[in-house]
Amino acid sequence: MILALFALTAPAAAAADPATITAIEASPSGDAWRFSVTVAHGDTGWDDYADGWEVRLPDGTVLGERVLAHPHVNEQPFTRSATITVPSGVTEVEVFVSESVGGYGAQAYPFSLPGS
Repeated sequence: MILALFALTAPAAAAADPATITAIEASPSGDAWRFSVTVAHGDTGWDDYADGWEVRLPDGTVLGERVLAHPHVNEQPFTRSATITVPSGVTEVEVFVSESVGGYGAQAYPFSLPGS
């Protein structure tokens, strides 16, 4: 019982602010697109960090993702790239960012593919 009481009164670990996307760039790469996404997040270490981003169609279909395998505590904001296949005729996508604590958030970052 004492352990249960302690668990209820222990302070919660400090959480970072929600991850945000501050820039998106894309350029054609063969039959795909090379996306470069800049993420900002108050990574606190392995307990709370931005751990990925994904490109979706407006209907929610996931086209591809970039896994961020480690915290970027001293590198903020940071940009990572991935080559993602986008169906022919698609001109608009949405990019979402994920955190190790809460997963993908509801915030969509709409993006118009260049030249479309």
